[in-house]
Amino acid sequence: MNIPKRTVTSLKNHFLLAMPGLRDPNFSQSVVYICEHSQDGAMGLIINQQLDIQVNAIFKQLDLDYHEGCGDHLILDGGPVARDRGFILHRACTQRWESTVDISDDVSLTASKDILSDIAVGKGPQNALVTLGYSSWDAGQLEQELTTNSWLTIPAKSAIIFNTECENRAVVAAASIGIKLDMLSMDIGHA
Repeated sequence: MNIPKRTVTSLKNHFLLAMPGLRDPNFSQSVVYICEHSQDGAMGLIINQQLDIQVNAIFKQLDLDYHEGCGDHLILDGGPVARDRGFILHRACTQRWESTVDISDDVSLTASKDILSDIAVGKGPQNALVTLGYSSWDAGQLEQELTTNSWLTIPAKSAIIFNTECENRAVVAAASIGIKLDMLSMDIGHA
């Protein structure tokens, strides 16, 4: 018997904006940047939930040399999975690191220590977010959550990731598709 494969429209390089009715405390009021999405599942990073830890704390923990002023910004909570693992979301550039993958024409993801060594001495990418942990969905899980109106999908814009203050990213992402965040309701329904 030949079973047809499900067709999945990829949400790679999109934002997921948590709807007010989403009950998972890990994602309340969050904006997730989707780095990968296929029929096998999805992976992303929360880009608007800061931890009270500066990036230079990682430099110290890894015993990296660093310049004063490098790493003064806060680390982001990328999601509830593997919170001991770091990911660097950065503007695409000609420089490559050991594990760099391109997500779009202007956004890349690197998870290797060599990028941290460069960031520590001011030789890393011009714009970078350092996260601990990531967000993931099993095959079909994200699609199911979308049918229950848990997430609003928004085409990603790198300016929202890298040029918008962390606390404003949800409002600016919603506004990019003409929605006022304070107008979203907890009530869900299907037309």
